[in-house]
Amino acid sequence: MLLSLRIENFALIDRLELEFGSGLNVLTGETGAGKSIILDAIDAALGGKVSSRVIRTGVDRASIEATFRVDPTVAAWLAEQEIDLLDDGNAVCYREISVAQGNLRSRSRVNGVLVNRQLMDGLRDRLVEITAQGQTIQLTTPARQRQLLDLYGGAKLLQQRDIVASAYADCQQALQALEKCRQFEQQRWQRLDLLEYQIQELAAARLQEPDELEQLEQERQRLSHVVDLQQLSYKVYQALYQNDAGEIAGADLLGDAEATLRQMVDFDAGLQPILDLVGTALTQIIEAGRQINTYGEDLESDPQRLSEVEERMRSLKQIVRKYGPLDEAIALYEKLQAELAEIKGGGQSLEELEANYQRFQAALTQVCQELTRLRTLTAGDLEGRLVEQLKPLGMKKVKFQVAIAPCPPASTGADRVTFEFSPNPGEPLQPLSAIASGGEMSRFLLALKACFSQVDATGTLIFDEVDAGVSGKVAQAIAEQLHQLSQRHQVLCVTHQPLIAAMADHHFRVDKQLVENSEAKRPASASSATKSKAIDSTPDSVRTAIRVSRLSDRQTRREELAQLAGGKSAPDAIAFVESLLDRAANQRQSQSQS
Repeated sequence: MLLSLRIENFALIDRLELEFGSGLNVLTGETGAGKSIILDAIDAALGGKVSSRVIRTGVDRASIEATFRVDPTVAAWLAEQEIDLLDDGNAVCYREISVAQGNLRSRSRVNGVLVNRQLMDGLRDRLVEITAQGQTIQLTTPARQRQLLDLYGGAKLLQQRDIVASAYADCQQALQALEKCRQFEQQRWQRLDLLEYQIQELAAARLQEPDELEQLEQERQRLSHVVDLQQLSYKVYQALYQNDAGEIAGADLLGDAEATLRQMVDFDAGLQPILDLVGTALTQIIEAGRQINTYGEDLESDPQRLSEVEERMRSLKQIVRKYGPLDEAIALYEKLQAELAEIKGGGQSLEELEANYQRFQAALTQVCQELTRLRTLTAGDLEGRLVEQLKPLGMKKVKFQVAIAPCPPASTGADRVTFEFSPNPGEPLQPLSAIASGGEMSRFLLALKACFSQVDATGTLIFDEVDAGVSGKVAQAIAEQLHQLSQRHQVLCVTHQPLIAAMADHHFRVDKQLVENSEAKRPASASSATKSKAIDSTPDSVRTAIRVSRLSDRQTRREELAQLAGGKSAPDAIAFVESLLDRAANQRQSQSQS
């Protein structure tokens, strides 16, 4: 239950402190007086979306503090979040909103502990439920209608929906694995074809030596110049060993030199090393001559071998152009063979993944069917209870049905939920979004909340002009419905209807006043029922501020109700509101006795 609300520099509110009570709390005032701003402040305190426009002009910081008395369920949830209750067992939600250098900053605390948006959303769902006119648009969407049906179904249905969400996640994971395998399988075959082609090409090249191309180039040069090499080798032979042209060969000259040195050694033994050198040279010259002669004689022209060498060189150069130098091509050949073996190796097959996906799909279908069954049972109960709640609201012949149609499985199940509605006799059921008027939607919302109040543990229900578009008996029925809700929940309601305001357990009047800038800095208590005097001053010296007065006595309530009823405190309006107050008091008394 919301105990108190303290607001500073929020929209048109400079400073405001309110204390609420159990039962039905009503806020009244002229259109545009700022009643909805107070509800916006409660929403902001619980983590609702805000913008820099909520900060009062002229300041750079706004704050809202809402104090709640919590039930054991909320207390246990806070304990799980490592947030302790205050000594009095209450929870204080504090929100500070500021602007610095054009950037909006916001911080939320619960009992002094800094919390994030996700935690505040969880706490908000457990403390309050705000119903505004704009919610009627959300109410017409199939997704929201399905969510409402599930919430009405309670723990068992919500648990089954969690099971469906888990099964859907497993199914999606299996599908992703299957699709990945299919995609990989296609890429695998493409890669396999490429590998086999490359390996076949490299294998056909019979790569063995990294320097084979250089060796072949040498052989090609020799085979291409056989005649030249024969002529040159013979010339070398003549120069070294035997010359037929009458010239002295190298071997003859060294032979003469050796003979002369032998004679000299007989006279000087110190020349022996030189003799040895010349003798060695002579031996080498003779051997070189013999080898070059054999080389020349063995040289033969071989056009076929030359053709083979040139063809081999062309093949190797093609390999080099495609795969790099021969040493790299040889290494690549070994690498490709290893990759081919890996691709042809293990891994989960496409058939196994398809069978796995089908198993998860079958499991998802089964749990979705159970969820559909639970929703169908819940829909029947909601249909009967909602119709009973709508009848007193001027819709005695109303028909309502929760249509459940199959749709592709998702995390929320395989059902499309549509609220079908017929407010008038003889008219067929149609989707709620297609036929309901504004007033009908307001009553539908209220009846829906009445149904949910029996299964919802939310402590505080907030209604922002849920009575819009209704009057007379319907307004009275709404008043009675709100009061019945207030027996199980704390209810905060913004209204323009005197019939509803008369039922209030706690009545607050909201209005705008012009105040001096200095006065705007002083607290405005909800217990103050006096209005600021009109200020005759320049525009720069005054500000507009929202003031809230608690109407705690019959006289002030009577005047406010008269203003709502007739716009002035005329005798007939006073008599009317007196009857409203008497009837409201009798109804409260009879309900308390029952």
